[in-house]
Amino acid sequence: MKWETLDMMLQPAAVPHGMRGRRSASLLAWLERRGGTVDEYAFPSRVDHSRHMSTRQYARLVDEWVTAIGLRASDYGTHSLRRTKAAMIYKATGNLRAIQILLGHTKIENTVRYLGKDIEDALLLAERTEI
Repeated sequence: MKWETLDMMLQPAAVPHGMRGRRSASLLAWLERRGGTVDEYAFPSRVDHSRHMSTRQYARLVDEWVTAIGLRASDYGTHSLRRTKAAMIYKATGNLRAIQILLGHTKIENTVRYLGKDIEDALLLAERTEI
């Protein structure tokens, strides 16, 4: 993901109120620490900095982080963390449309299905949400 994409994701329509400031500050701090420019990938490949980090490398990092804090890596994965974050944002905001945008889903029904256990509430919100 390039920085311009991250910046677009931080626009008011895409990020629930109250999250932009922290997220933007975190990304800017990462850019400063990592070095480089906003024209490069936010998370470059460790092998070829002109390419993005591979999904496999990201999965390895998640395994390392989870293990480092004393949890079992087999219980956590990149997708489960993505789903958990979406569910947490949904519970905090009730904004199904924001979750749809953050996850990159084209259909609200996919977002409802993705949230799984919150399906009853999500279906009710989906019925009220116009796109």
